[in-house]
Amino acid sequence: MKKFIVFLIRSIINLIAKVEARGYENLPEKGGFVIAVNHLGFLDAPMAYYALNNWNLFIPVGEKWGEVAILRWLGKHLNAIFVNRFNPDLKAMREMIKRMENGQTLVIAPEGTRARDEKMAQGKPGVAYLASKMGWLIVPVAISGTEDRLIIGNLKKFRRSMIKLTAGKPFTLPPFPKESREEKLQEYTDEIMCHIAALLPEHNRGYYANHPRLKELLDGKM
Repeated sequence: MKKFIVFLIRSIINLIAKVEARGYENLPEKGGFVIAVNHLGFLDAPMAYYALNNWNLFIPVGEKWGEVAILRWLGKHLNAIFVNRFNPDLKAMREMIKRMENGQTLVIAPEGTRARDEKMAQGKPGVAYLASKMGWLIVPVAISGTEDRLIIGNLKKFRRSMIKLTAGKPFTLPPFPKESREEKLQEYTDEIMCHIAALLPEHNRGYYANHPRLKELLDGKM
């Protein structure tokens, strides 16, 4: 069933959009790593299954979507995890760790929800905490062209949208120090988000547009 659903997703996306994907050489051959992405529109989650057909991936999804029967059914067959986005969800975290240990690939948008203003919002710290604690490799991926306004506008004109996916070089976060953990957690979250922002068009960088770490990355100071 999963293969059929992914085939259907790919067919629909090819019908409504032209997708340019770059940076596949930056993805590890085996799973057990994190793909951190920005979140512009409703097509972002399906794009993961479109572009990452050769990786056994899973995606955390807001638990409210699990209340919709068709989305709950899709989530089951597409290996999704329904997560409480507003409170610490220890059960979901344990499940993520278990799946990563089994070699699956986590695809996650640290922003937690799509950008209504078509710009990056401040990232939430969940993935930074887990990635630092578990030593997970992180691959930043930037998505552009999936803004709801653009997709819907082009559909109304029977015109295909242009979508770009760009994967950057993988990196890891240092372990948390014994002191100033909150400060470090914010620093690590910003590190992930700035790696994504560096791959995005300037107008999509939003909250991170003037971040000092982004400027370092754009200047090649990795």
